[in-house]
Amino acid sequence: MKKPYQIEAERAVKQLEAMATDGNSTVQMILPMAEMVGWLRKGVGELVRQTGLQLMELLMQEEVRELVGERSQRQAERTANRWGSEQGYCVVMGQKVPVKRPRVRTVEDKEVHLGSYEMFHRGEPLTETVWEKLMRGLSTRKYGQAVRQFTEAYGLEKSAVSEHFIEASRAKLKDLMESRLDKTRFCALLIDATPFEGQQMAAALGIGQDGRKTILGIRQGATENATVVGELLGDLVSRGLDFTEPRLYVLDGGKALTAAVKKYAGESAAIQRCQVHKRRNVLDHLTDEQKPAVAKKAQCGLRIGRLCRCQTRAEHAASRIDGSQSECSAEFGRRDGRDLDGASASHPDATTENAGQHERDRVGVLNRGAGLSERETLARR
Repeated sequence: MKKPYQIEAERAVKQLEAMATDGNSTVQMILPMAEMVGWLRKGVGELVRQTGLQLMELLMQEEVRELVGERSQRQAERTANRWGSEQGYCVVMGQKVPVKRPRVRTVEDKEVHLGSYEMFHRGEPLTETVWEKLMRGLSTRKYGQAVRQFTEAYGLEKSAVSEHFIEASRAKLKDLMESRLDKTRFCALLIDATPFEGQQMAAALGIGQDGRKTILGIRQGATENATVVGELLGDLVSRGLDFTEPRLYVLDGGKALTAAVKKYAGESAAIQRCQVHKRRNVLDHLTDEQKPAVAKKAQCGLRIGRLCRCQTRAEHAASRIDGSQSECSAEFGRRDGRDLDGASASHPDATTENAGQHERDRVGVLNRGAGLSERETLARR
């Protein structure tokens, strides 16, 4: 629910927009040539900044004239009066720049908001600017030195920047946790937990068909248990993620994650043990001297496992070719003057030959990893 001053500010902005559209008034700014040349000596940026500040002041004075009338002239139906000025600020390029704000009060002694100042005051989204710069590696301590464009700018201290960053982070997290997932399609879902400040942060990461990764949600808990992971998956369901759609679930091997996934995706869910976690769990039982050699052999073993799976698929495809050969070999033999015996028979041999070559290469890698020379490896072959 909006507060009264926010409602008044929006009303003032709408009145300014209506005034600019209906009245068709113009604003003319006159600047001394000597002053402009002085700004240009400091660069074009200084000219743009100083000219912009004077243009904002001129626009506020024009709005006051439309509300109150010309200065020092009587008006029979006057509804408001000039009431001096006070110090204000506008947001320019992620920093607060001081400006003089003219004041207007009604004959009932009520403050009148200026639409022009509300737009200048609101300006650029300050918290969004701070977020973008800090996420690109700029520290809060050096923020003021990096973004300061006006010598009189303020609000760039470390504490102020931290508050803006916290506010932006809170808004980003809220958008992340409340975003709908009805129209999203993911071919894989990665679920894992990582320790942070004595707590476990369980996170779900979705991978789309184009390879794009999207953080879907996080949950905080004391341990990586089925309750925390179940709440995380339940939140994804409430936001529209369809667990009946076939996809791959990559987990770290924990029983809690597996149980939670099977609860929502069914017992037939395709679950893949994360190879990084598997290798990490093995290496944790070894000494520092044993870890490099075992890690290299484990990596080679994973590659050999992939090769064996590829060989099995190729042999299965070749058997399918042999099964369908009896129906179409005669027709193709009449057309080409030959049958499919040579083509179908070449699949297992070629696959076996390639597999054997890859196998010999990997044996050589394992032997060299064990300390054997290249000549000894070739002699073993």
